[in-house]
Amino acid sequence: MIVAIKRIYDKAGIIDGKRVLVDRLWPRGVKRSTSNVDLWLKDVAPSDELRKWFSHEPAKWTEFKKRYKEELNGSKAFIELVHLVRTNDITILYSSRDDKHNNAIALVEFINKAKSSV
Repeated sequence: MIVAIKRIYDKAGIIDGKRVLVDRLWPRGVKRSTSNVDLWLKDVAPSDELRKWFSHEPAKWTEFKKRYKEELNGSKAFIELVHLVRTNDITILYSSRDDKHNNAIALVEFINKAKSSV
């Protein structure tokens, strides 16, 4: 199955599959009624403490991913997401302005490693 990543502010596409928001907070300026989000898995997002520590500083990226992976270890929401990926094309949605250092990028990396083991 295909896993794509897209900013929630980008237009939904017909090939997006299930659209899954992976932020803990609902994105500013996005109406829930018109967001085209099929599932909001806020429990798969980094903790507030980790998110604030990281603050999208590229120098902290490697350590962020390590800490984030530890937070997801045994997470029911992460397991649910991996199972969803096995049976559906999905688009992981995020709101960060940084398109190279965000939880969605790390999450897809973790999903790809976990697909065969969860």
